[in-house]
Amino acid sequence: MQRFLTAVIGTPLVLVVLFKLPPWVWFVFMAVVLEWAAWEYLQIVRPRASRAPLPILLVLVPVAAWALSFALADGVQVIQIRLLLLSGPLVIAVGLGTLLLLSRTPLEETIPALGILSFGIPYFALPIASLYLLRRIDPWVIVLLMAIVWLGDTAAYYVGSRFGRHKMAPVISPKKSWEGAAASFGVALVAAAVWNYGRLGRLDPGLLAVAAATAVAAQIGDLVESMIKRGTGVKDSGHLLPGHGGLLDRMDAMLFAAPVLLFGLWLLRAEVVPR
Repeated sequence: MQRFLTAVIGTPLVLVVLFKLPPWVWFVFMAVVLEWAAWEYLQIVRPRASRAPLPILLVLVPVAAWALSFALADGVQVIQIRLLLLSGPLVIAVGLGTLLLLSRTPLEETIPALGILSFGIPYFALPIASLYLLRRIDPWVIVLLMAIVWLGDTAAYYVGSRFGRHKMAPVISPKKSWEGAAASFGVALVAAAVWNYGRLGRLDPGLLAVAAATAVAAQIGDLVESMIKRGTGVKDSGHLLPGHGGLLDRMDAMLFAAPVLLFGLWLLRAEVVPR
């Protein structure tokens, strides 16, 4: 019931921002949501590098997301793309190393801190940029993404809790089952097929293949977040959303699914806007 009430309150807010407000507001909205998720991520991993300057992640994530959104947008010149894409490895390799050196991070925490920050920046920045660029393609593509991720997640929860017998990853996530994963994948494909036909008036095999890859990425994203939590002995990333835990718990699948969907649509050069 708590999960249902959270969805009833949260879904209309997302749809209003998505369809009624300008694209830049959508970018800011998703940046705020994933900044909160990044903060929860830092609370989870902080015991591994408690004296390192980990909060710098909260500054670098929105900056990196903006840079990616700008670099990957239509009409950007090649030289601008090169400069912006070079800045990413430059910040991660040179900037983070210099930061830890100057902050006098204890030697035993330097490797964990580098891992936490160098993984955390793209982990949150790439989904923000991807969600913004998907919105620029067509707001209805975001609806497709939400259907794949959240309907699939709901199917996995209910089918897995009732019929799950074969554990999928017992060490990382004991409650997840192959039965739930299959239900999630099937429901995601059905949702994508309904969206495909309702929006475009046809079934496009390429788009269905991209949807299938997105559904798989969503489940992997869920497991990766569980792996991070399990590695530090944490059950939920937070308590902001009743029935779901924290924002990171709610967005974990989206963090992998959004970039995969964007990449797939670009790879296919798929026509997703009706004529």
